[in-house]
Amino acid sequence: MLRDAARGFLDDAAPVSNLRANRDAGRPYDPALWDEMVKMGWAGVLIGEDDGGSDMGFAAANTLAEEMGRTLAASPFLSTAVIAATTLRRAGAPGLAEIASGAATYALAIDEGPKFAPAATRMAARADGNGFSLSGTKTFVGEGTSATRLLVLAQSEAGPTLFSIDAERAGISREKLDLVDSRDHARITFDDVVATGEDVVGEVGQGLAALAPGLRAGQAALAAELTGLSAGAFAMTAGYLKERKQFGRHIGSFQALQHRAAHLWSEIEVTASTIVNAGRVLDATPDEADLAVSLAKARATETANLAVREGVQMHGGIGMTDDFDMGFYMKRARVAAEWLGDYGYHAAVVARARGDAA
Repeated sequence: MLRDAARGFLDDAAPVSNLRANRDAGRPYDPALWDEMVKMGWAGVLIGEDDGGSDMGFAAANTLAEEMGRTLAASPFLSTAVIAATTLRRAGAPGLAEIASGAATYALAIDEGPKFAPAATRMAARADGNGFSLSGTKTFVGEGTSATRLLVLAQSEAGPTLFSIDAERAGISREKLDLVDSRDHARITFDDVVATGEDVVGEVGQGLAALAPGLRAGQAALAAELTGLSAGAFAMTAGYLKERKQFGRHIGSFQALQHRAAHLWSEIEVTASTIVNAGRVLDATPDEADLAVSLAKARATETANLAVREGVQMHGGIGMTDDFDMGFYMKRARVAAEWLGDYGYHAAVVARARGDAA
């Protein structure tokens, strides 16, 4: 029921043309669309009822993310309703009611280099009176220009520490990054930004532990989005195969293209099962979900790559033009493949969990 409701809403309110309109208007996402998502309870899908949420669980959050991927719907859902909500809830930190109501949106400021590596964080959190002074630069920050609050990982004397701070706090500057997927990404610089003890999420020096539940949830939801993206690209490609004629025949009747389409469909189905499994494990034993989540993200990355390459090739020349929507799927797949860990990162997690790597 949730999937059907989400698909009906997104097909009507957030088709791929909506992403094109956002890009052309220079806006990170459609605020009216996010307001509607909030009204439907999507912002509180992982928040308890006492804080205004519906507490439907990770499998439900993945279902919503997958349907958003089908139409490339742009919103702060992943960074806010999944990563921030899970992190704050597990840490017992305030702010959940503001997320559920739509009053606050979050961005995750952890990346500093070309690859996802939270443990390699070098941004400084220098002790300053009863609080901290944050200095350094974060890059590839999803929803970085639009978020009202930031989850920031920095190195204190006691070790990595996670902070939740107002995005407009003095000393913070945000620079928009123009990535190929036309979504909201930023480079954020912190220049002696004051953070108090109340801004700390979890315990001082235990930032990686505080962040881990949110990262697992976000990686699973991003994998779900990529799987939905693959299904959306496949549906567009299959529709084109049934319409385009060559040599007096629909090209979908050519056996070589049928084999390729069947192979892609099979890969999407197998990957979809890893998404279901990741949601199940996160709901049942969230602290033991690393293998299930990384398997889902690795497979979803590879499947999306296959889906968009096949989509562009089977569309022929028009698949490479901006006038046709297939290119938007390829661009989003490329960026999402890197966020929260690329294929190599998650394949290594799977290998270690299986005892195949040191």
